[in-house]
Amino acid sequence: MTFKTTILPSNHSFPIEADETILDAGLKHGYTLPYSCRNGACGACKGKVLQGSVDHGKSQAHALTDAEKAQGMTLFCCAKPLSDITIECHEVSTVKDIQVKTMPCRVEKMEKVTDDVMVLKLRLPANERLQFLAGQYIDILLKDQKPRSFSLANAPHDDELLELHVRNIAGGAFTTHVFNEMKERDILRIKGPLGTFFLREDSDKPIIFVASGTGFAPVKAIIEHALHIGVKRPMHFYWGVRKQADLYMLDKIKEWEALGIKSTPVVSDEPWSGRSGFVHQAVMEDFSDLSGYDVYACGAPVVVEAAFREFTTQRGLPNESFFSDAFTFAPKI
Repeated sequence: MTFKTTILPSNHSFPIEADETILDAGLKHGYTLPYSCRNGACGACKGKVLQGSVDHGKSQAHALTDAEKAQGMTLFCCAKPLSDITIECHEVSTVKDIQVKTMPCRVEKMEKVTDDVMVLKLRLPANERLQFLAGQYIDILLKDQKPRSFSLANAPHDDELLELHVRNIAGGAFTTHVFNEMKERDILRIKGPLGTFFLREDSDKPIIFVASGTGFAPVKAIIEHALHIGVKRPMHFYWGVRKQADLYMLDKIKEWEALGIKSTPVVSDEPWSGRSGFVHQAVMEDFSDLSGYDVYACGAPVVVEAAFREFTTQRGLPNESFFSDAFTFAPKI
């Protein structure tokens, strides 16, 4: 049976099945409510039911007391509807709405997808979830060293494991450790989410994504989030790499293409059958006017800086329509 959930004060509404939690249904329809553990233990998703009734589900007594239930409070990660409901909740729309947390995690899976790129999947403790916006990053906290920052490659709706794409950088202490010493089940400490590289959902402009190398990771997260919430804006993804073998996860790109997202891989350092040269120049060749677009650029600083400079000065892109995350690398110390 399907009910209707209305959120105040935004007046957003979405359908919810009788067997869905309020949080899961909200996330499915693109409305991000505050949450943390997602299993009734922490109380971060606590909110008020103004109209209608719910089954409080598996909420734990210390996170939701009987007195709070009597006042109309519930945990959105556990509560399921028994009727149409109206809830009071502040929706998460910007980074300031999300708590930055420090926590341990376990290396669940390691997959070497190219000679110098490792996909890490990290599992958080059983009672923890990391709430984040697609495109944000986390810091790996290392003893007596500077934090190492890596973008999250998974979208928020798919948060059972955190996915990182790690390039093996010459002289990089952490990346050398990842490729030569790290093992599955190793424990790391992380801090996040961080950063302001995320999809601006209030815009209706078509989107151009420009990624170099493992800048693919946060773009992957943003595209998967956009598809999940049903964004209809035209999207074109440009991916610049040095050699063809660097184009990992091409099967994922083919899935996106089948759903209407255009993609243009660009190879700079070897001949091949596709587009060659620098990735930002490929965009310049394809678009004479970017004044009506949003551009999301991520990867090597030289690529991000060249894209910003040339798109704004030569193609009319407004400064405020350029969103970026430039990867810098910490030297081995």
